[in-house]
Amino acid sequence: MINLITSILPIIDKVLSKYIKSKEEKEKIKKEIELELIENQQEIEKLKAEIVKSEIQGKSWLQRNWRPLLMMNFVLILFNNYVLVPYMSIFTDKVKVLEFPEKFWILLIIGVGGYLTGRTFEKKWKVTV
Repeated sequence: MINLITSILPIIDKVLSKYIKSKEEKEKIKKEIELELIENQQEIEKLKAEIVKSEIQGKSWLQRNWRPLLMMNFVLILFNNYVLVPYMSIFTDKVKVLEFPEKFWILLIIGVGGYLTGRTFEKKWKVTV
């Protein structure tokens, strides 16, 4: 959960900067949001588990598997950029590193968190896909 909070704080800061010019007031509101997130951590975890539960029990194949498919795409991009391209560049200069924007890292962190929550849910309550 702390990873989620730290990953969304820059987003909160960006939004606050659009509407609040006073640095002190912006910091005060940002701290209040952070405290609320930390204080409501257990409720947020329950909501995440409910979302994953509904995905796992969904009728559509895509509904049940969109998160693993997205994570596999991220893994393929990481494999390409950090394993395949360095190896292939020994033999040719025609290989290409795939762009991986910074916001994808945030999505990856959230996605892995959701996956881990889902796996915990499956193991604890013996729900299978």
